[in-house]
Parts: sequence; structure tokens; C-alpha cells
Amino acid sequence: MKQYDFTVILSDVPKMTDEIADKLHEAGCDDASYGSSQGISHVTFHRNATSLQDAIRSAISSVQKAGFHVSKVELDEEDIVQMMAS
Repeated sequence: MKQYDFTVILSDVPKMTDEIADKLHEAGCDDASYGSSQGISHVTFHRNATSLQDAIRSAISSVQKAGFHVSKVELDEEDIVQMMAS
């Protein structure tokens, strides 16, 4: 398995609180860090999976299990280039 790093942007969560972070952690987002900026909350994953697609699918599933919705998934340009090269 390989580790994939990406960020999930949450819908309708303007500020990350300890309560929200705890819900996410308990739902399986224990391989992530949480934060918010300018009214947008995000969960940055460092997920091990057999493929990027599997990593993103399982992360979205964990976020939804916690009761939240995903607005979008972001990848750093550097990570995309690195993945394409391997």
C-alpha cells in the first residue's frame, strides 16, 4: 500500500471545532488533520490505500459516516505530478 495525501473540503462547516474533529476522528478520520480558514473547514488526509481512488473513496465515506458532506477534494500540484510519474 502507498500513502496518499489530499484535502477534503467540508460543505456547510464554517469553523472546525473540537466536537467536529472528534466526530471525524471517531468515524475513521484518524489519519487526518483538521482545520478551518476564512469560513471553510478542511480535513487533510494521509491515507494508506492501494490506489488514490480507493483512498479518496474511503475518506469520503468516513466523512459521511461522521455526518458531514464533502464539497470537493483537493490535491497539491506537486503530488499530482509525483503520482503521474510513478
